[in-house]
Amino acid sequence: MLAGELYRPGDPEIQAEQRANKTWLARYNAAMALPVAERHALLSEHFGRVGVDAVIRPPFFCDFGYNISLGNGVFLNFNCVILDVVRVTIGDRTQIGPATQIYAADHPRDAKTRRDGLEFGRPVTIGADVWIGGGALIMPGVTIGDGAVIGAGSVVTRDVAAGATAAGNPARVISKLM
Repeated sequence: MLAGELYRPGDPEIQAEQRANKTWLARYNAAMALPVAERHALLSEHFGRVGVDAVIRPPFFCDFGYNISLGNGVFLNFNCVILDVVRVTIGDRTQIGPATQIYAADHPRDAKTRRDGLEFGRPVTIGADVWIGGGALIMPGVTIGDGAVIGAGSVVTRDVAAGATAAGNPARVISKLM
């Protein structure tokens, strides 16, 4: 799974890791009233990396947690989802609006392989100083470059260059910094 190869989500080891993650998510999401520093400590115990001053406002949802890397000063607003079956990296000072969903989980395109219960993942990389508007969907395998802006409600199906602004469904570049 972590190598991006086909895997069975019903595998006992994967199921055990997801149960452990659900237990952690219940703790994290119940911590809404805790000070930011205490929520940061909870993130740090579970995620692959959590930079200084990174904040995720509960409720939050993910598959595993340990595949997520947050840079310094990252902010995710309420109700975000990260399907982190493989690596999801979010760069320094990136701001992500409420109800944004980041999908690293993917499915085979042919029906037989799907019917056999196999899945795979493709890493998602979001650069530094990115702003993603609320309700955006970031699809598997996408890279968003430093300083890019993603419009609210956009569905990002392909890479977005550094400094570009992309919006729509599917998201298209509507402006670039020179």
